[in-house]
Amino acid sequence: MVQLYNLHPFGSQQVVPCKLEPERFCGGGRDALFVAAGCKVEAFAVAGQELCQPRCAFSTLGRVLCLAYSEAGDYLAAIEEKNKATFLRAYVNWRSKRTENCRVCIRMVGHKVEAPFSDTFRDQMSIIEMPLSEAPLCISCCPVKGDLLVGCTNKLVLFSLKYQIISEEFSILDFERSLIIHIDNIVPVEISFCVGYVALMSDLEVLIVKLESDPKTGESVNYQPLKINNPLKRTEGISNETLQLDSDDFVICQKPVELLGEKSSQSGVSVTLESTGLDDKTIKYYHVQHLLYKRFAPDISSLVLSDDIKLHSLQLLPIYQTGSPTSDRKKLSQEKELLSLFCFFSLPHVGYLYMVVKSVELMSVYQYPEKSQQAVLTPQFLHVITSNNLQCFTVRCSAAAAREEDPYVDTTLKACPPVSMDVCALRIQLFIGLKAICHFKNHIILLTKADPEAIPERREPPKRLLSRKGTNVKFKTPPVAEAGWNLYIVDTISPVQLYKEMVDYSNTYKTAKTQSCIHLLSEAHLLVRAALMDASQLEPGEKAELLEAFKESCGHLGDCYSRLDTQYSHLALPYYKMSGLSMAEVLTRADWPLEDGSQKYERGLIFYINHSLDENLDEELSEELAAKVVQMFHMAEPKQLPHILCSPSMKNINPVTAMNYLSKLDTSGFSSILVTLTKAAMALKMGDLDRHRNEMKSHPEMKLVCGFILEPRLLIQQRRGQIIPTELAVQLKDTQPGLLVASVLGLQKNNKIGIEEADSFFKVLCGKEKDTIPQLLVDLWEAQLVAGLPDVVLQELFFKLTSQYIWRLSKMQPPDTIPLRTSEDLINACSHYGLIYPWVNVLISSDSLADKSYTEDLSKLQSLICGPSFDIASIIPFLEPLSEDTIAGLSVHVLCRTRLKEYEQCIDTLLERCPEAIIPYANHELKEENRTLWWKKLLPELCHRVKCGGEKGQLYLSSLKETLSVVAVELELRDFLNVLPEDGTAAFFLPYLLYCSRKKSLT
Repeated sequence: MVQLYNLHPFGSQQVVPCKLEPERFCGGGRDALFVAAGCKVEAFAVAGQELCQPRCAFSTLGRVLCLAYSEAGDYLAAIEEKNKATFLRAYVNWRSKRTENCRVCIRMVGHKVEAPFSDTFRDQMSIIEMPLSEAPLCISCCPVKGDLLVGCTNKLVLFSLKYQIISEEFSILDFERSLIIHIDNIVPVEISFCVGYVALMSDLEVLIVKLESDPKTGESVNYQPLKINNPLKRTEGISNETLQLDSDDFVICQKPVELLGEKSSQSGVSVTLESTGLDDKTIKYYHVQHLLYKRFAPDISSLVLSDDIKLHSLQLLPIYQTGSPTSDRKKLSQEKELLSLFCFFSLPHVGYLYMVVKSVELMSVYQYPEKSQQAVLTPQFLHVITSNNLQCFTVRCSAAAAREEDPYVDTTLKACPPVSMDVCALRIQLFIGLKAICHFKNHIILLTKADPEAIPERREPPKRLLSRKGTNVKFKTPPVAEAGWNLYIVDTISPVQLYKEMVDYSNTYKTAKTQSCIHLLSEAHLLVRAALMDASQLEPGEKAELLEAFKESCGHLGDCYSRLDTQYSHLALPYYKMSGLSMAEVLTRADWPLEDGSQKYERGLIFYINHSLDENLDEELSEELAAKVVQMFHMAEPKQLPHILCSPSMKNINPVTAMNYLSKLDTSGFSSILVTLTKAAMALKMGDLDRHRNEMKSHPEMKLVCGFILEPRLLIQQRRGQIIPTELAVQLKDTQPGLLVASVLGLQKNNKIGIEEADSFFKVLCGKEKDTIPQLLVDLWEAQLVAGLPDVVLQELFFKLTSQYIWRLSKMQPPDTIPLRTSEDLINACSHYGLIYPWVNVLISSDSLADKSYTEDLSKLQSLICGPSFDIASIIPFLEPLSEDTIAGLSVHVLCRTRLKEYEQCIDTLLERCPEAIIPYANHELKEENRTLWWKKLLPELCHRVKCGGEKGQLYLSSLKETLSVVAVELELRDFLNVLPEDGTAAFFLPYLLYCSRKKSLT
């Protein structure tokens, strides 16, 4: 369906002052317009709103049959006819031709130019002859590379654009015939070429292929005819030359066919590549990818076989990656990166627009109200001419290209009108006798000619469907008279000006709340988006104006989707975000009372506000707007009220107002826990501590934890990237720290808060400096270890805890609050906390001056080191602050060395510092492969120390006796005698010797 609007996309109009009736014309580049008449081409300069100025004129070899201009290389290609022979020529450096009689250089393609002629080529126009073995039928220039593709009867010939270096300062444009594309069963009437994509069209057929430049294999490429499995067999063997088989009474037509993608290779059209390029720098094409084949059947609906039912206006339209254009216009075409490509072709009454990059799909179908003669496609519009009308249709190229550029465009942050949206006709402008049209930049060139109508000599009955009999209609020869003709330049108005007209037009639909308002504003949005994508066409200062219009259009679309109850109401969110409007500005625009004075808020607006408040924006609503938001949600979505009130943007809400609305909620339908916690927070904000306590007591602690998981912002909020604890969190810190830690742990388990965020939260909550760790954070770390959070790196958590334990022990710093868990609790609840070794308790008990306030930190540290998961080597560098001079430090150091199996050093340390712990240590550690240390290390050391005497002599002596008892059991008599000291007293060792000698008989 095509919607019709009466807008004004066409602005000023001027007449091209050409002297002869134009036969062919084309435009392009910045300001070039070429008009061919007879054996002459006139070039005009078209710039802005000024009159079209003649630039130069030059003669051609013969009558011009086809013209094509290339911005890359700034050359004009023409097919010319003389004496019934056709020629292909390229006109280079035409801007330097001042007068018609100036000298012109003519050379053959590939002709080598020597350096002495550089000055001549620099200052004069050159004509490059391009000989062909077959007559050229049509031509097309690549808009990106400037390569020239020529269509002949059975093949396409590609001339690659290149530059011949004459000297260091000067090079001239030249071509190289680099590729021949042999095509069977289709004769091209029109062709279009763009960076390897080739579209060709016969009277009723269209074929699109892509020339691939990368060989599929590393082997040398042999160009063989493409073997195609052809189930269609060209529709039962009917060739292109015999589309209609004459018989006395019948007309036989082929069926219409559309083949997309790989299936198009089954069309029966054989495509074969033949490389002819000699230059290694030329892009080589190795194989063909078929994209589209479409065949139409003649229109026989009127029971008349008309001869003019033919395709026309084949065009490939590229859209490039957006970005600022380079200042060097010579390099501009080389730096363009293709984003998307579209193909347009048309029948007299219907046009087709396909997207052919990545996937091939039909985007739009254009139904014309009258029979079309020609059409041109631009990134913004489709311009179609009939005999008396210039029609302007919208296109969907920018919508498709936006999705190619950003596949995530349809999200809560970005949006774009859909490609499938109905096209519309913006304007049908009357022109008498329209004959031809072309387009470049923002100019539409129209040729009009008011021919006297041909009068048929007699009226024949209409040709019957199956009849071939009958004579041709004869026309009277018109009277000899000069027909009036004109060549017009019609400028399209600026996108911003047309955008404003569309917005004004949309206001007529605004109060009716119809889809037409969305449709027209979407058209305006796409118009501005397309202009922003075509960065090379923007003048200085235009981009900023377009960006402002783009944001404004997003705001208008946001208004539409927020006030209309449609299935796409959710689009209000991304469009408002793209508009740059603040939430307060949106709420101000959203005041739409109904006729009866009541207020109704559609789901689009509710969806936007809900998501915006959920995203923790840095914007704080005023008390008035916050109250309005609460009222809106009370009417539209009351179950969201607790979540809405927890948003940082609602900081200024009057707590009495909020409490009144919360009291009206029926908690049977949704979470009563969440309502309770929100009431508790509001009561705290009101200063009503009794009500706060009553609300917190109404549910058990585990349910309260679940409530915080449902809405983390009851505890933690973010403003300007900073974590801010709420008043409720501060209150829980003082009154229910266990609930607070359990709630934050629950948030972590449910991925509602990250590990670093939780750490920052407790530091800010407890008012500690960056390097100071509050006890509540240590409680959280211990709880994380007990809970076994899957996203927690275990060794990193060990490091945090042990570092804090060590720091407190070394600084003699007690916890700032009472720990929530004792070491015994942790040992019983967590496998990572191990049972403390018995000898450690003996060692610690030897210090009668130990401060009991540090025993918990010491026990937790010792328990972690005794646990099975702890990596001892990682903690050794951090033990330095913990001095071995204290029993606490000594116990940790000895524990770590023991875990590292440094038993001999530990034995020496214990014998020196705490001999009463040596036997418990040996009993616990010197087992299995370490058993030998009893007699190799411990026994000699004890004997030596007993012999030396001293105040610890008795301790050493008792330890020696215990050691001898163990050694006597472990060793044979001879081995036992060998380990005994030679200067010992026999009476002392005799009982152990007797036991050792008798133990075999006892066993």
